[in-house]
Amino acid sequence: MSKKFSAQHFINRELGQLEFNRRVLAQAEDARIPLLERLKYLCIVSNNLDEFFEIRVASLKEQINLAGVPLGPDGMDAPLTLKRVREQAHQLIAHQYDILNTAILPALDVQGIRFLRRTRWNDAQRAWVREFFFNEVMPVLTPIGLDPSHPFPRVLNKSLNFAVELQGKDAFGRNSAKAIVQAPRVLPRTIPLPPEISGCEHGFVFLSSILHAHVGELFSGMTVLSCHQFRVTRNSNLFVDDEEVKNLRTSLQGELPHRHFGDAVRLEITDNCSPQVADYLLQQFELGVEDLYRVDGPVNLVRLMDIPDQVARDDLKFAPYSAGITTTLQKKGADMFKLLRKGDVLLHHPFQSFQPVISFIQQAASDPQVVAIKQTVYRTGVDSALMEALIAAVQGGKEVTVVVELMARFDEEANINWASKLEEVGAHVVYGVVGHKTHAKMIMVVRREDGKLRRYAHLGTGNYHPRTARLYTDFGLFTCQPEICADVNEVFGQLTSLGKAGTLRHLWQSPFSLHSQILRAIHNETKLAQAGKKAHIIAKMNALLEPAIIAALYEASRAGVKIDLIIRGVCALRPGVAGLSENIRVRSVIGRFLEHTRIFYFRNNLAHDTYLSSADWMDRNFFRRIEVCFPLLDKKLKKRVLDEGLKIYLRDNVQAWEMAVNGRYRRKTPRRAALVCAQTTLLQQLAN
Repeated sequence: MSKKFSAQHFINRELGQLEFNRRVLAQAEDARIPLLERLKYLCIVSNNLDEFFEIRVASLKEQINLAGVPLGPDGMDAPLTLKRVREQAHQLIAHQYDILNTAILPALDVQGIRFLRRTRWNDAQRAWVREFFFNEVMPVLTPIGLDPSHPFPRVLNKSLNFAVELQGKDAFGRNSAKAIVQAPRVLPRTIPLPPEISGCEHGFVFLSSILHAHVGELFSGMTVLSCHQFRVTRNSNLFVDDEEVKNLRTSLQGELPHRHFGDAVRLEITDNCSPQVADYLLQQFELGVEDLYRVDGPVNLVRLMDIPDQVARDDLKFAPYSAGITTTLQKKGADMFKLLRKGDVLLHHPFQSFQPVISFIQQAASDPQVVAIKQTVYRTGVDSALMEALIAAVQGGKEVTVVVELMARFDEEANINWASKLEEVGAHVVYGVVGHKTHAKMIMVVRREDGKLRRYAHLGTGNYHPRTARLYTDFGLFTCQPEICADVNEVFGQLTSLGKAGTLRHLWQSPFSLHSQILRAIHNETKLAQAGKKAHIIAKMNALLEPAIIAALYEASRAGVKIDLIIRGVCALRPGVAGLSENIRVRSVIGRFLEHTRIFYFRNNLAHDTYLSSADWMDRNFFRRIEVCFPLLDKKLKKRVLDEGLKIYLRDNVQAWEMAVNGRYRRKTPRRAALVCAQTTLLQQLAN
């Protein structure tokens, strides 16, 4: 933290993340959004909170156990942060379930989409559920009675479980008062009923309701006194000792299974669970009462995410669209290399198709003139046409090098599997640099043309993941400009070889130059403003946390630089502070697509320097990751990025939220101005 600024000038990271989830939750309340999409937003909040507890809350607890961890820039220590987090998380989750029960479920019911409550089943429904239980559920259940020879079982992270209180003796004369029933993950959590049984077009029953109704069948001759669903969230941080690790993949494979059984950090139970059962579960998981979250409904709303896919009601979903193809790529089977020799190509996903990226690798794999392909992989998914194309390239005799990031959180297993498949066919697979995640998004193709080798590159702000490319906003640039490609080649050399980092002509790179170059660009705008010239910075990213960058932005604001920040998630900077940040405006855009693009614009005395990057402005991205930031050298493409990536978002008054000095956000509510929705406008302009 800069000595010029005190803790009050910085906002806490964890509280900022909860504030972001409030904005997402507001989407579930927005009557302008199609009903089934509102249900999805409700589920997204649950998914976000799961990861928040698994990673951020778990880290806070680790810091408390270690003691002596230095304060963050906001001046809050781990115990105080955890206290505030618990308070706000309880409020947020209570509001979430209130929306579910008072808004979403009643509205779905009106539309003939019903979740049938156990207490209201009629005879036909009761009979159907009973048959389903005996045929589909009971055969895969393993109830566990708790006694000296059957201790409390290991409960998987985020799995659905039931605590059962019993009375009576079992077949062996044991008088066990408690049992645990674990719901196998192979079972769906919501079961559709035939319309003639449910009495509506789309009727569903929760698996928890089915188990509640028939749990007595699992304990023959005993009386079930109570049955309560619960779910425990565990620490999912993976620990691999950078100094001791000899084989990263082997070490990671050994660590992954433990993720399901890390220390408990949160216990969720239904609100009607008895205090005795709640206390018993807290004791088993070594949690305090402040870690207990009582909910009015299913303990895992994430499992409702697939309901829209099971319901054929297009009128309750976002209107379908077809991602656009740029004019230069519209011709089927267009020669990517010929096109790129004519000029750079920019793609804006998901408004424009991700298919050209896949076609680029597929063409390279089959082109006899291509001699080598190199690519970084951070997240790519279990099924990936890109990875299959790389495998085909190896089998076709190409030199293929893939830098696989094994420590991509929650994608470790998929990446290990792809690394194994690539190695099996003879690709060169490296895992980057231990201690620095490879987060850069780069592809390089080397092709022999007229007796010489020419490089082609793709650089992006998002992952090489076809599915998320339909859900996240990102830019991707194809180029064969020699200096850019030489820089890309240099970065690949650092990742696969040994030696000192070379000087890059155009790319800014973490952990070497990105931080200093961003600071230099901010300081340059400050100097221009001090000289009486117009100065302007626009930056769009997922998170802004790094103290030195924030301090530089404060100094720029004091000098008169106009600063517009479009931060989807956490922002530790306080805008609008008198004498400090009056010239800084912070906004967040939450819409149909997840805003993921990183764009950095500096007016620079009308040079209009514009960069795209894989990196947010966070400590980890600057100092503990391999990242790249690349300029738009083509004036037409630079204008596109400014128009499509920044200006339209600064005009958005439908999905935009403005940040106040206290860190809270207020939704833009236009009164007289025409409605401007950035994502809708881009769909109209770029999609088919």
